[in-house]
Amino acid sequence: MNEIWSWSVKDIHSALKRRDLSIVEIAEAFLKRIESTDSKLQAFLTVDPDAVRRSASELQSRWERRELRMGFLTGVPVAIKDNIITRGLRTTCASKILGDYIPPYDATVVSRLRREGVLLLGKTNLDEFAMGSSTENSGFHPTRNPWDFDRVPGGSSGGSAAAVAARQAPLGLGSDTGGSIRQPAAFCGIVGLKPTYGRVSRYGLVAFGSSLDQVGPLAHSTKDAAYLLQGIAGHDPKDSTSARRPVEGFVEEVGKDVKGLRIGVPKEWMADGLAAEVREAVAAALGRLEELGCEVEEVSLPHTEYAIATYYIIAPAEAASNLARYDGVRYGYRSPRTEDLWTMYTRTRSEGFGPEVKRRIMLGTYALSAGYYDAYFLKAARVRTLILRDYLDAFSRVDLLAGPTTPTPAFRLGEKTQDPLEMYLSDVFTVTANLAGIPALSLPCGFTDGHLPVGLQLLGPHFAEGRLLRVAHALETELALDTEPPGLHDSQ
Repeated sequence: MNEIWSWSVKDIHSALKRRDLSIVEIAEAFLKRIESTDSKLQAFLTVDPDAVRRSASELQSRWERRELRMGFLTGVPVAIKDNIITRGLRTTCASKILGDYIPPYDATVVSRLRREGVLLLGKTNLDEFAMGSSTENSGFHPTRNPWDFDRVPGGSSGGSAAAVAARQAPLGLGSDTGGSIRQPAAFCGIVGLKPTYGRVSRYGLVAFGSSLDQVGPLAHSTKDAAYLLQGIAGHDPKDSTSARRPVEGFVEEVGKDVKGLRIGVPKEWMADGLAAEVREAVAAALGRLEELGCEVEEVSLPHTEYAIATYYIIAPAEAASNLARYDGVRYGYRSPRTEDLWTMYTRTRSEGFGPEVKRRIMLGTYALSAGYYDAYFLKAARVRTLILRDYLDAFSRVDLLAGPTTPTPAFRLGEKTQDPLEMYLSDVFTVTANLAGIPALSLPCGFTDGHLPVGLQLLGPHFAEGRLLRVAHALETELALDTEPPGLHDSQ
């Protein structure tokens, strides 16, 4: 296919350098793609076509006047998850409590992309305040999976994942607190990378779980993900948790030999509860890694059974603290039905937050309350340390870990909304990477009989993103899967 919206980052960069087309033409191609497909998907919450065109025209003029260095991301459209602050462009977190909020500043990742000359296409849908695994908890509308419009795209970065999978944007930014980049990447058949905690600045990412959150790339390929990670990574003095560590050449890692690398497969991840079709696709992918010269062996992460319970104490506790600021006083929604300060607080939060956000605030408040702090939050913090030690022990024996990203392929819209625990269990393989702060990547490794994508998850030691990308690219090249959703073939 020769449509611009099907091109890779390198294709766009090469065409611009040859002057075969302009940044304005790229912008028009993707705006047209969004217009023709988003009524089916509803991946975006905010798109300002006039602003995109103005930005494209300005970038093109600067390029022609030689005021702009043509980097690999220059002129490349990116979809931004709507919990990442964008100056002058509505940022809602998919919540009615921030429904009309227009920020006066950019998140660090956004300002870095603007310096690279990226085209910001718009803001994508998510589970409200990034709390969910299906993008059904949005305060505005659910997003649909490009592979099957009756299924979820995953969450919470479902809008960005669906937009990238549907070729509405070559790149997307998401955030990952317990799997919110990797799980939708697996459901939508694309690559999603959660960097090491501290690798990418959290300044301007609306906080959910401050010790867990990370911004990361969603892309069609590992190389495109590497380009985006290269553009957003690095120390930021505005973020006290940002690591003082130089940014390695992630793009240069892609294409290097993987022969001799040791890959561990946690036995706890291949046990009961894993869908047969997912197991088969993951096992076949592990076999291909062996054919590429990797040494695959079984390892153990013995505290895996406590992962979901630990995560769903720590994450809601941090969320309850972070969301206390939404009270109707300074910004955001304020209930019009107020008689005094107390009713303003209670009615604003009751009317502004959705059911899942309220559930997590109550869970977190309970876990932090007097008399329960030691029994719940403190114990969860100790188990978190044990989970980290499991990973450190494993990485003393192997270079990377591999296993399924999710226990099932994408489930149907509404299938799990009445059972929060079943929904939470869809993150069972992803939450531990956040608890341990390690990098993790999901890439497509096959399909079910119903032609739904299956994701393979790779996990590495702290700051081993380059190694993850190297192995993912080698497997991606070996598998050579067609990851264009068939339901959108005819959309022009």
